[in-house]
Formats: sequence, C-alpha cells, structure tokens
Amino acid sequence: MGAKHRGSIHDFPGFDPNQDAEALYTAMKGFGSDKEAILDIITSRSNRQRQEICQSYKSLYGKDLIADLKYELTGKFERLIVGLMRPPAYCDAKEIKDAISGIGTDEKCLIEILASRTNEQMHQLVAAYKDAYERDLEADIIGDTSGHFQKMLVVLLQGTREEDDVVSEDLVQQDVQDLYEAGELKWGTDEAQFIYILGNRSKQHLRLVFDEYLKTTGKPIEASIRGELSGDFEKLMLAVVKCIRSTPEYFAERLFKSMKGLGTRDNTLIRIMVSRSELDMLDIREIFRTKYEKSLYSMIKNDTSGEYKKSLLKLCGGDDDAAGQFFPEAAQVAYQMWELSAVARVELKGTVRPANDFNPDADAKALRKAMKGLGTDEDTIIDIITHRSNAQRQQIRQTFKSHFGRDLMTDLKSEISGDLARLILGLMMPPAHYDAKQLKKAMEGAGTDEKALIEILATRTNAEIRAINEAYKEDYHKSLEDALSSDTSGHFRRILISLATGNREEGGENLDQAREDAQVRPPEIADTPSGDKTSLETRFMTILCTRSYPHLRRVFQEFIKMTNYDVEHTIKKEMSGDVRDAFVAIVQSVKNKPLFFADKLYKSMKGAGTDEKTLTRIMVSRSEIDLLNIRREFIEKYDKSLHQAIEGDTSGDFLKALLALCGGED
Repeated sequence: MGAKHRGSIHDFPGFDPNQDAEALYTAMKGFGSDKEAILDIITSRSNRQRQEICQSYKSLYGKDLIADLKYELTGKFERLIVGLMRPPAYCDAKEIKDAISGIGTDEKCLIEILASRTNEQMHQLVAAYKDAYERDLEADIIGDTSGHFQKMLVVLLQGTREEDDVVSEDLVQQDVQDLYEAGELKWGTDEAQFIYILGNRSKQHLRLVFDEYLKTTGKPIEASIRGELSGDFEKLMLAVVKCIRSTPEYFAERLFKSMKGLGTRDNTLIRIMVSRSELDMLDIREIFRTKYEKSLYSMIKNDTSGEYKKSLLKLCGGDDDAAGQFFPEAAQVAYQMWELSAVARVELKGTVRPANDFNPDADAKALRKAMKGLGTDEDTIIDIITHRSNAQRQQIRQTFKSHFGRDLMTDLKSEISGDLARLILGLMMPPAHYDAKQLKKAMEGAGTDEKALIEILATRTNAEIRAINEAYKEDYHKSLEDALSSDTSGHFRRILISLATGNREEGGENLDQAREDAQVRPPEIADTPSGDKTSLETRFMTILCTRSYPHLRRVFQEFIKMTNYDVEHTIKKEMSGDVRDAFVAIVQSVKNKPLFFADKLYKSMKGAGTDEKTLTRIMVSRSEIDLLNIRREFIEKYDKSLHQAIEGDTSGDFLKALLALCGGED
C-alpha cells in the first residue's frame, strides 16, 4: 500500500509559525474577519504545525487562538476550523464528551470513534479526555450506556487489540468454531464470545477468521451478526467488522451517508474530514469514487456552501472526477482491489436448488388442480415453481403433457397475467431459451433495449453464450449474429457480435501478454501522438471481448501500474454511449459479477417506479447461479437487504414469487 500515511494534508513547506500567527491576528483584527485568509492558512498546515501556530499566537499576543477563532467565526465553519486546531486526541475527546452530554446519547458518534481508532489513538484519547475534563472516560461511558453495547465499548476503550501479524491457523479455526457455536448453533446468542474475539484479536487474524467463517458456514460474519445481535450492539459490531476489513471503506460509507438524501449530517461530515485528513483521505477518496461512481469532492461541492464548503474541499485535496486527478496513492487502492479480485475464490451459490423428494407426477397434478375450475390458486403455482430447479421444472412440463395432453406453459399463460406471468413463465423456460427470448424482446419493435443486450452478452460464460445461440436459432429461425447486425450499428454492434461468438479465452493469465495488453490506453495517458477514438475502441474491444477473466484481471492491474488510472475510470472518461456502457459492464463483470448484478437490481428499484423487466430478468436468470452472492453484495453496498428492497418496491403475488426466489432475509 506504499507509505503508512496517505492523508491529503501534509507539513507545509517553508512553514513559519510566527508569520502565520501574525496573519491570523490581522485576519481577525477590527470589524469583521477575513475568513478566506483563516481557512487558507489552517487547512494548509498539518496539525503539528497548527499547534506551533497556537503557541506563537499566545507568545506574540498573550491571547488564546482557539478562543479568538470561536469569537470571530460561527456555525459549521467555526466547528470545522476549531476542530482542526485541536490535537487529534483532544478533538476525539470533545466529540465523545458532546455525544454523552445532556439528554440522550449520540451512539453513532461513539460507535464511529471507538470502532475505528488504533490502540495508540485509544490511549491518547483516554489521556486527553482526562486532561481536558478531569474525568475518567470509561466511567462516563459506563454511566451513559448499558448492556452488551456498553461492554464492547469498554473493551475497545482499553486499546489492547493484539497487533502481531503472525497468525495461528489453529486459533483461526478455533475462533471460527467459537463464533459459530455462540451464534448460529446456539439457542439464543453468547454475546461474550463475539465481544472477546472481535474486541481483542488482531486485524490480520480477524480477516482470516472472516474468510474461514464464510467457507465454513456459507454466510459472511456480517449476516450472522445481523441475525444474532440487535440494536446499538449490532451496529457497533458491524462497524468493528467493517473497520477490520477496511477502515477507509468504512469512512467512505459514513461520508456518503452523511450527504445523501435530504439534509446534511454536518457533525459527521466535519468529524471525519478533520480526523482522516492526515491519515487516509486519499484512500477514502478513491474507495468513495469506486463505490459510489462520483467523487467525494463533487458530492461535498454540491451539498455544502460558503467558506464551510471551501474548507472541506481543501481538506478533501482534489477532485477524482477531474482529468489527471487519479493520483498514485489512490491508484494503489484500485490495484489492491484487482489483486483481491484475482485471488478471491468465492463459491457461487444460487438460492434455488433441486427440491428434495421431488415428485414430478404430484407437482403436475397439483398445478393442474390450481388452474382448474373457477379462479386460480396462485399461491400453489408460486410455491411449486419457485422451489424447483429448472431441470425439475422441465420434468414437470413433460409429465403435465403426458398426464393431461396439455401444454403447461399455455395453461399458465391463460391463468396468470402481468408481472407474475412474466416471472413464472420465465422460470419455466430452459435458461438458454429464456436468455434468447430476452434478447429477441430487446430488439423487437421501435427502439432497442441496449441495456438488456449488454447485461446478457457481457456476463454469460462461453458455454452459456453457445447455448443461447442454439436456442435463438431454434426458436426464431435466424442467427443471433444476424439479429444483432440488423438492429445495432457501429462499434457497439461489433462489440456485441464479438461477445455473441462465445469464444472468450478460458486459460489463466499470461504476464507478458498482460503487460502488452495494458499498453492500450488513451493518447493523453500514453503520452503519444493523439490517435482517433475509433482505433482506441477497436483495441479495447479486441482485449475486453476475447481475453479470459483471470488474464483481464492481470491486465487491469498492469494498466494501473503504467497509468495510475483504473481501467473503468478511463473508459468512462474516454468513451461514451453504448460502447462505454458495454465496456464498463465487461470490466465490472470481470471484477465482481455478483456485485454487477446487485447494482443492476438496486437501480431497478431506485427512485420513482420499478423496472420490473430488469428485476424479473435478473431474479430468474441468477436464481440458480449466484443469487445468494448477489444478496450479500447488495446488503454490503446498500446497507439494506435485497429482501427489504423487494418488499418495499413490489406487491401482491409478484412480490411473493420474488421473495421466494430471493430465498431469505439477510
């Protein structure tokens, strides 16, 4: 990861504390104050330098600089500037004092600070609290909190987390077993085991515990915490897990939530921007942009105003959406993400599996009964079809025809309608024929659904693509390539046809070839004479549409090494329209296919109205492949379960069928 500290604020070169003290005194002298001068000096100096300025100010003028700043400034701007002037431990102490003073407690503030600080920072915080308020921090927290939440806060406050990087495999296995037995295997929950292990083990040890826990139990530790714990204790433990996995990612998420929706949570925004500006702001910025597809800089710019905004932007240190602002330190974060993607071997799991004691004869009869006579028993239809694998559904179709001389699909079409019909009929089709139909519909009538074409062709394996080609030819008496040729054009058509051949290489990586492939980059990055965009798109297509997934992961890493740019960022900057969308879909699919689909599902239910077609297509096509993985990515990124999102956005029998496919509440 490079240097230990990756903050946006560093020691100011040519620093002169007396000169800065004089400039600040001048800025606050007389009527009004020169806020521009104040923010320019304070946001451009490191905290160590600010303490020297405070000392010089007192020596020169016999006055307390922080007291004068409080007198001259007001509101959010004052809170931010004064926060920057305090030593970090004293700033944390003030935040915690405010969180537990008066009526009520700001549990979110307590969780954020105590879950994220290192042992050394925790010891400094306890000492600063004692010095500033002549009170014992542990005693005050005990007096203001209760239960398991209180116990975990006290454990964290000790600052005794193990720091040894040498990890015992036996102890990892023991901790996994202890956590499993304390939660999933126990009637009730043994919270003490969760507190002891998550509050004391080293970060490196716990990361391995989390990996092994997923392998052993089939679910991430976060899912067990959500299922076994509750309230503030649950929120605290989830924050601890997030900080163990990646402290910068935890803060990126907190910053995003502080500004999304109506209103801004300014206290949270200020606290994080102040506390992380000299530690890991560069990492936070990069993760923020990767995760939310916008820069932290642009979100602050759109969500705040005045000198407060100017100060926050100075602390942010740069706009990652601006050309040339993809800096080396942040590029290393992106590089590590590709590294993790390259070595991760996550087992893909669907939510629909073959039913035990399957009896096609009984199912066929039950379905016939559900559709016979007056009215339709939709519950029975949903229950049977959503709980059988596709292979079992094909057996039911055959049995239905053998028993009753009727076509099950035709009967279902006549009995159910709307979104439910699209979902149930989709489940009844063999996967390749279903995808072929979705592609056909995307190209029918006026206009083309380019998003559907991209989603299917950019994410299917070679075997799946070949099966789709055969199904398309069989069902529509026309080749898929001919259909794509007549309905699309230009480079977008060439990309789709290349993907539709199903000839992607399937071997591992070739490092020499990967380095050569990574040379394909925009002229302004490559520092070569400008070429036309057409040739750039052709070169990208040749690599993205034909190389194997493991090889492409290595290409993307080498690309970052050579350019300090993430390939997805470059595509979004250099290309446009359907070509850009197709390339981005391929890159996201290579990196993390379940996350790609989680994003698509979230967008299908976001805002006014629901995109039922996309929602149905993904739920049907991924239910037996990786919908369980998609669920995990969904809750991790959007902080709510896919089950909750579906429940809040659909209704009736369609809702029942979707929830049955979803397979559970995370």
